Amino acid sequence: MINTNTLDALRAEGVTLVDPSTTFIDDGVVIGRGTIVHPGVTLEGRTRIGANCRIRSWVRITDSVIGDNVHINDSCVIAESQVDDGCTVGPFSHLRPGSHMKAGSHVGNFVELKKTVLGEGSKANHLAYLGDSTIGAGVNIGAGTITCNYDGQKKHPTVIEDGAFIGSDSQLIAPVRVGAGAYVAAGSSITEDVPPGALGIARGRQTNILDWARRRGQKSEAGSKK
Repeated sequence: MINTNTLDALRAEGVTLVDPSTTFIDDGVVIGRGTIVHPGVTLEGRTRIGANCRIRSWVRITDSVIGDNVHINDSCVIAESQVDDGCTVGPFSHLRPGSHMKAGSHVGNFVELKKTVLGEGSKANHLAYLGDSTIGAGVNIGAGTITCNYDGQKKHPTVIEDGAFIGSDSQLIAPVRVGAGAYVAAGSSITEDVPPGALGIARGRQTNILDWARRRGQKSEAGSKK
C-alpha cells in the first residue's frame, strides 16, 4: 500500500513525484530537493537519493546511496550499492550488491555490475558484465566485455587501471590485471596481465578462403540435380 503521508512530505521538501499513485517509497527513504521521480518507481529500505536527480520509470532502488545530479534511466535495478555525483545509469542496468560507481561514471544498456568499483569518468555503455572488479578512472569498457570471475569453485578479481581501453567483445579471465593506459584489442580473451601502455591481443588469426561462395554455389547446384 502506498504511504501517502510519506509522498506528501517529500513533495513539501521539493521533490517532484510525476505520478504519486504509481510510486512506492518506504518511510525511511531520503530524497534531496529538486529530484524528479517518474511513474512506476520503487524506493526501498535505507535508500538515500541526493539533490537534482532524475529517476525514470520502472526503477527499483534498495538500500543504496545515490549522489547529487544522478540520472537513472528507465528499468534499472540498484541494490546495496553506491552511485556518486553526476553519474548516469541505464536504461536496463543492474547494480548488484557491493557496487560503487564513482563520480561522473556511466553504465548503459544492459550492463551488470556485481561487487565492482567503476572509477571516476569511466564508461561501460553497452552489454557488459563486470564482476569482482576494480576499475580505475577514465577507463572505456567496450560493448560485450565480460570479466570471467568464477572458475566453478572460487571468485577471482579483475583490476583495470586508469586510462585503459577494453575493446568490444573481450573476455578478461580473472585473476588478471590490465595496466594503466593499456589497450585490449576487440575480440580478445585475456588470460595474462597486460602491462601499462601495452596492447593485449588474444584471438585466432583470420583466414579468407577466396572464391568460396561461388564454388559452394556450384556444389549445391550439382547436388540438387542428382
